Amino acid sequence: MPPGLRSIGQVLAILKPDFDDISISKIRFLESEGLIQPERAPSGYRRYADVDVARLRYILDVQKNHYLPLRVIREHLEAIDAGQEPPSLEAPRPVAPDEEQLEAVAPSAPRQAKRAIRVTRRELLTLSGLTDASLGELERHGLVSPRRGTVYYGRDALTVAVVARKLGVYGMDARHLRVVKQAAEREVGLIEQATAPFLRRNGADRETPAEVMQMVLHAHAAIMRQAMGG
Repeated sequence: MPPGLRSIGQVLAILKPDFDDISISKIRFLESEGLIQPERAPSGYRRYADVDVARLRYILDVQKNHYLPLRVIREHLEAIDAGQEPPSLEAPRPVAPDEEQLEAVAPSAPRQAKRAIRVTRRELLTLSGLTDASLGELERHGLVSPRRGTVYYGRDALTVAVVARKLGVYGMDARHLRVVKQAAEREVGLIEQATAPFLRRNGADRETPAEVMQMVLHAHAAIMRQAMGG
C-alpha cells in the first residue's frame, strides 16, 4: 500500500478508542452517503488518506457530541470543502434525557402508571436534543404534536423526539418514521375492531384496549426480532 494510505481495518483501529460504536459497516455507510470518498485501489479496496481519517473523526464527533443529523453534517462538510469555516458548534449541549423518558420504547417492561410529563416546545427541544428544524419535520409528518387543546407536549411526544434524534445517527429521519406511524395506525385500527365486540358485551372498560395494545406491542417486537434473525 502506498505511504500515507490506510486500509479500512487500520482506520477502524485508529478511531475505535474514541468512538466505541464505529464499525466497518458504518464507515461504508458514510461513504455510501457521499460524506467521505476514499481512494480505490485497482483491486477495488478502499485506501484512506489522513484527510479521510480526519473527515471521519469530524463526522463521528459531531454525531456523538452534538447530535447533528447527516443532512446538517453534509452542509458542514460542504462548507469545509469550500474553504469556509463550518457553522459554530458552541451552542450548549442539550440535557441528556433520563432512562424514564425512554421506557415507552421497551414494550417488554410491565405497564405501570407513570408521572405525567408536560413540557413546552422549547423544553422538548432541550430534552430531546433535536434541532428546531428536525422537530418541525416530525410535526409536519404528524409524528409529534401537543396534547389536544393545549400547547404542551407529553411523554409520548418526548419519546418520539428522543428516538428520532438517536435514529438520525443512522440516516433515518421523519420520512422513515412516517412508515412506523402508518403501521401503528393500522395496528390501532385492528385493536379497536377486535375489542369493540368485547366492550359491547362487557361494558365500558378503559383498561381493555390498553391491555390488548401491550400484547400487540410484545408480539410486534418479537416478530421484528425474528425477521431480523434475532
